[in-house]
Amino acid sequence: MDDGGVASACMGIAFTKSAIDLGIVITDSEASLAFYRDTLGLEHIGDTPASGGATMHRLMCGDTMIKLVKHPTNPAATAAPGGLAGASGIRYFTINCSNVAEMAATCEAAGAPVAVPPTEIRPGVTIAMVEDPDGNWVEFVHYADAG
Repeated sequence: MDDGGVASACMGIAFTKSAIDLGIVITDSEASLAFYRDTLGLEHIGDTPASGGATMHRLMCGDTMIKLVKHPTNPAATAAPGGLAGASGIRYFTINCSNVAEMAATCEAAGAPVAVPPTEIRPGVTIAMVEDPDGNWVEFVHYADAG
């Protein structure tokens, strides 16, 4: 506290969960659920109404909740093409897993574009990146020392 009894502005977040929740606006519920639930194997825990008549499909990715939000009318703007260098803003999110190559192959077999094939980017670190039905990138990463 400062001299006036006001809490410091640098106190940071008092976390109540060891992960974040991630909201992704989608254009096709069936295609997105097929990708995230069926192809990636995320647990679909339910659907809830969201603001403006939208539907939120909630899936669990470890401790992280992925919230797929489908509005009654698709937004005019879509995910910018070009991957990491295609635009500013959130360009991808990462899922840590031990089967990077298998996940890339599974996604490719399901028709999801593999933007970055399984690649060892430095000793002991392997990644792959795929596109969801709306062109958002999902990265799989494995750190060899993590098991």
